[in-house]
Formats: sequence, structure tokens, C-alpha cells
Amino acid sequence: MATGPDTAALRQVIQDQLKLSRRLKDRVAELEARTHAPVAVVGTAMRLPGGIDTPDAYRDFLYAADPDTRAVGPIPEDRTGLRSVYHPERGKEGHSYVDRAGFLDDIASFDAAFFGISQREAETMDPQQRLLLEVAWEALERGGIAARRQDRLPIGVFVGVMASEYGRRFVHDGDYSRIDPYHSTGSGHCFVAGRISYALGLSGPATSVDTACSSSLVAIHQAVRALRGGECDYALAGGANLILGPDLMVSLCQGEALSPGGRSRSFLADADGYGRGEGVGMVALMRLDDALAQGHPVLAVVRGSAVNHDGASSGFTVPSGPAQQEVIRAALADARVAPGSVGYVEAHGTGTALGDPIEVGALDAVLGTGAGERTAPVALGSVKARIGHLEAAAGIAGVLKLVLMLGDGTVPAGAQPGDGRLNPLIPWDRIALTVPREAAPWAAAPGDRTAGISAFGLSGTNAHAVLSSYAPAPAAPVDALAHHPELLTLSAKDPRALAELSERVQEALTGLDAAGVASLAHTLRAGRVHFGHRLAVVGTDAAALADALAAGQPADGARSADRVVLTAGSDTAALDGALAELARHFPGLAGATGTEGTPAARLRAVLTLLGVKTTLATDNAAPGARITAGGQSLPLTGAGPEDAPRLLAEALAALYRGGAPLRLDHLGAPGAVFVDAPTYPFQRKRFWIEETAPEPVHAVPVPVAATRTAPLDRAEIGAYLTTELAAVLKADGALAPDVPFCEVGGDSFTAMLLTKSVEQQYGVELPTLDCPVEMPVADLLAHLSEQVCVAMGVDT
Repeated sequence: MATGPDTAALRQVIQDQLKLSRRLKDRVAELEARTHAPVAVVGTAMRLPGGIDTPDAYRDFLYAADPDTRAVGPIPEDRTGLRSVYHPERGKEGHSYVDRAGFLDDIASFDAAFFGISQREAETMDPQQRLLLEVAWEALERGGIAARRQDRLPIGVFVGVMASEYGRRFVHDGDYSRIDPYHSTGSGHCFVAGRISYALGLSGPATSVDTACSSSLVAIHQAVRALRGGECDYALAGGANLILGPDLMVSLCQGEALSPGGRSRSFLADADGYGRGEGVGMVALMRLDDALAQGHPVLAVVRGSAVNHDGASSGFTVPSGPAQQEVIRAALADARVAPGSVGYVEAHGTGTALGDPIEVGALDAVLGTGAGERTAPVALGSVKARIGHLEAAAGIAGVLKLVLMLGDGTVPAGAQPGDGRLNPLIPWDRIALTVPREAAPWAAAPGDRTAGISAFGLSGTNAHAVLSSYAPAPAAPVDALAHHPELLTLSAKDPRALAELSERVQEALTGLDAAGVASLAHTLRAGRVHFGHRLAVVGTDAAALADALAAGQPADGARSADRVVLTAGSDTAALDGALAELARHFPGLAGATGTEGTPAARLRAVLTLLGVKTTLATDNAAPGARITAGGQSLPLTGAGPEDAPRLLAEALAALYRGGAPLRLDHLGAPGAVFVDAPTYPFQRKRFWIEETAPEPVHAVPVPVAATRTAPLDRAEIGAYLTTELAAVLKADGALAPDVPFCEVGGDSFTAMLLTKSVEQQYGVELPTLDCPVEMPVADLLAHLSEQVCVAMGVDT
């Protein structure tokens, strides 16, 4: 065979092409893996019928000792519109024959101050927006995600919402006098997701989704796609549904879509329509790899999802079996999951004579007999039978149920013993699907539980998602450090909230071992946003920390914590020993305690990592190291190196109580992870516009020139502005002068309303009040006062 330069060159070309081909294959595999990347559910939050407002409460409800526990009740007294259209006779024009549904206990109460919303705006906001703000915050907290407003975290928000009936009560008999600038932002669907992003300072995509009953599951689908595509690093996904007006209720009754008894009888022979329900739910999501790397809890995993439409079918609102099969197959393909591995389906299951047989047929064709040989039939259930059909929030209610089921390894009953026979139009004896009559253990191993969930919109938009359990690999044992000091930090925007939070944490500490204490303290330090009212204690075990919390707030907060001086002595060996102990107790500090630089410089690097900006001073006569802040001297070293972790924790506690903007992410003990810890105790007030006729319309005041005989002075103008701003915001009392305008609920609309009021009061024209919303109230009022004085010729 001939050899030579041409042959060698050809061989090199072939080798180069093979290397390129392998690189391209690796790149394709990488992109393919990213396209199908699993997404972790790291936090959940909910408000569901029956007083369900925590995951534990939902779990207790699903597995209640009384198998007939349901959360369906009469129309609340304050829903006067719903009550006024009720008539028991079916088909009566202009009326509803339903007087029961799954109602929430309290939808009027809200902590407006926590979210920086004025009382004026709060009472105009649709309660769906208010409740979504609360569950968004709680889902992030349960996931250990601290959404500091100034950080603009890349968190996407995807919210399903359908009805918006609250705004209807602001108009009566053609009278629009009660509509103000907040009516549009408080009522429109487009503002629902954006409201959350604005209030929490989130920078990811914000999308409101309305596909009727599939809205919230479509929102989760979009969130998964955004995470996989790198549009955000975290996502909030969920939905809301409240029954606040008579229009939709009457319309559904006129179409006889609703059950007269107000209950969805999923898969039962006496199914006669669906029962409506209210609810709000949210999940916090992360890419699974990121969640594991950062130590966030993995409650369940979204493996894949899909969305499609019925297209041309037998009717616009009639479900399509073929389309349902297609969306289920597409979700399985996206999840890379075999149909035979699915052990449970949270079905749409509205309890209609037409819809249930179509859905069961589609499920059996894909997951049941259509999946080939199965070791056991697929279990079916629908939480609609217990809490009603939550319409836009139905998907999130089902997902929240699945998250609990997958983690617990228990399948709740899909129908109760007293419910009677199953729907005879479904050939139960010839399909591989079953509706369990009692709760039972999930047959699959902890890491192999797989479930599907369906949501089908009345608009024809279908969604299906595939979720699985997560069984972490056994962690390497971590030896508990003797006498390890834990810094436990709590904060709130209100002293009453702080006291309530302290009580909750004291209860959570009960019975915790060292690992539990370390994770709880880590979560409260690194997984929470820190507010102005603060408490910080140090202890070596659960009992010591609980006792310290119960003792109340120590009065030694180091004020002026932005001016911190670090003084280090000349004993470098002692500092080296202290740094080694810090690295042993707090592994996250190891990078700053290494060997680069002098011991004093490394200690300063530790403090910088924890958010403490210091000026370094040297005192050769000093026995060790200390920091000075707010007139306090806080030692960082003691008699021996073993004292350093405790002294650092105590110094940080003093700085924290003094209001220092610390970053305590790196202070976790070995093995500490984020856990479900007590969430913020909202301090709610009632904000509610009754469905009554408005007061008589008053003539619109026309600005006229002031007719005062004596000249005004600055004090009088300033006093008026202070009082009027509080009135515009509908504040309970005087506004704190040093608080930013935005934190008392101020915004461009408030500024406009205040300016108009001033113009009418003094008969002047003022320029647009264009001030940053972060400006303190006193500065804003001073600025406006100056404009009024100039316009009126008052001496300055």
C-alpha cells in the first residue's frame, strides 16, 4: 500500500473529522439533555378550601381519618351577588341553581404594609392578586430562596388566572365614580404576574396565563420551559381562582355544567356536573442540578410536560379524546418516561357524564392497556371530588397534591366507600385503570414513583405533566461538632410579626438534633430576607436557642454597623489557629481563611464574605482580634482558638441586631441544608368593597383660585401636605417621615392624586411630581411644598 505525504495528510484529515464529529455528538447530547432537563419543586404554598394553608394541613386533609371529609359549603354572607341570583329551580332564566361550593375561609384580609401597598390600593386590588403575593412569598421561603428586592433575582413568574369579578362591584347602574387609577392595575389579568415580580423585585419573565381550567398547569409548563431555556434560574408557577360575582355562575348554570349539589362526583355513576371551588397555589421551581448543588429541598421532580389544543372537534367546549391522548404522549416523550412506569394519574375528573368516560378512555389508551403488560393498574383520583373544581387553579391544586403523595409514598382514596358505584359508561373490567376506595401505600420504590396530571380547559387547551419522586443518594455521614455555636436570626417588618415568628421558631426547635438545628438556623439566615425589626441569638443546641428566643430581644445591637473597624494584634499564630477553627466549623468560610495573605487580612476577608465592610487597624499590644462598631468592642478571638466560632457568631448577632446588611449564606455548619422552616406571619387587615350601591355622585370639583385673605406660610402648607398624603393613601395614622415613599404604598398614581388634591386646595397648577419612589416621605413632601410655595409666591 502506498504511503507518503498524501496518505499522512489524509489520515490527519480523517482523525480531525472524527474528533469534530465526537465533539458535535457531545454538543448535541448536551443540548438534548438541557431540553429535557428535570425541574425540582423546592417550595410550595397554598390557600385551599377547608382552611388549608400549609402543606401539613393539605396532607392531613388528603389522608383524613374520616374518609368523607370534604371542603364544600354554603355561599358566604359577604358574597351578596352570588346569593342574590340563587334559585333552586334549574333552568330559571337569569339565576343560578347552585348555593354550595368550595369557598376559602377569608379572602378579604391582607398584609398590605408588608408588600408596600397603600390601604387605598389594597381595597381596590382583586383579592386574587393579594393572595398570590402571599403564596409567592411563602413558596420562596419554603424553598430557601431569599428574594431581596434590591438583588433582582432571575425568578420567572407564571400565573394561571381566569375570572376577574371583583372589579365589577365598583360600577353600579352606570355610575363609574368609584373607579380610580388603581382599578385597572387591580383588576386586569395582565397585571397578576407582573404584580408579584414588581413587589418582590424579580427580573425573570412574568406571564399571566388564561386557558380556562388548564391555566395553572399551562403556567407550570411555561415555567419549566423557561428554566430549561435559561430565561430564569428560579420560577414561581401557580394560579388563583375566586368566585366573586354572579355572572359566570349564572352562565354555567344556564348551560347546566354545574352539579346542583355543588360537588364534583369524579368517575361516579351519579356524576351530574362539576362543583366549583376557590383556591390559590404556587410552587417554587429550580433546575434539579442547581437545586442539589445549592442545597435546596427537592420535594418532587417535574420530568416533562406538554400542551396542545382539541382543534376541530365535536364542539368548542366538548373534550376531545384523541387530543388528550396526544398531549399525554407528548408529555411522556418530553419526560423520557415509559408509559408503563406511571403508577398514578391526578385526573381532570370534573364529574360530568360526558367528560369522565372520554378522559378515562384516553388515559387507558396511553397509560393503561395501551402501555402493554402492567404489573398493576394505574390508580386514578381527582382532588376536585374533595375541594371542588378550582378552574384556573385546578392544575396547581392537583400538582400540590402530587408533591405530597410522591414524597409520602401513599395514594389517597379516589372515591369513598359511601360514594356508590363507578360510572357504568366506563368499561372498568376491560381497562388497566382503577379508582382506589381507600388509601394505600405506593407500590413503587421511593425513587421510582411516577405520576401524571391532566388539566383540560373549556377553551380546548389541554395540558399534561409528568412528575416523579426524588430519593437522594445516601449522604456521607457528618460528625457533629462539639459545642458548635449556631447563630439564629429572625426579622420582620412589624414587631408583632417578629414576636409571632419567634414563637413559631421556638416550637420548630422542639426536639431537633444537632443536624436539624444546623439546617433550621441555616435556612433562617440564608433563606430569608432580613427586615428592620430583628432578633438574633447564639446557642449550641435547640434548647439553648429556644430559651434565648423566649428571653426576648437583647439590648446590645451594634448601631452604625456600616462603620466597622477590625483591630488585629501581632500574635499571628493565635490568629492562624482561630481561622482554622472557623474553617472547621463553617466550611463555607474556608476559601477566605486559606493561606493567602496575613492572618489579619484573611480574617478581614472572612468578614467581607459575611457582608461586614471593615477598616483594618493594627494594634501590636492587642491580645487578639476584635471589631468595633457603634461604640461597642466585639472580640473575635479568646483564650484559645476554640473560642473563635462562638465569638464570631456573637459578634455577627450584635451587628445583625444593629441593622447591618449581613450576608450569612456561608455560615452553615457541615452538612447544613435548606429545610421547611416557619414562614413569615403576615399581619392582615380587612380590605373589602361591598357589593352595594355607591354613594350619590358628587359634582366634580373645579379648581379655583385661592381666596385667602392672609398669606400662607410654609408650616401651614407642609401640615396640609402631610395630612393629605395620609388621606390619599388611606393610612391609619401619620406616616413615618424617614420611610421611603414606595414602602408606604406610594407610586406614580399616588403622586398624581396628591398633586390634583393640592391644585384644587390652593387653586394653582403644579408640574408633574416626578420623584424617585425610594425618596423618603419627608423629602418628597418638602419637594412638593417648595413647588406650591413657588406657584403661590410664598416667601422662601
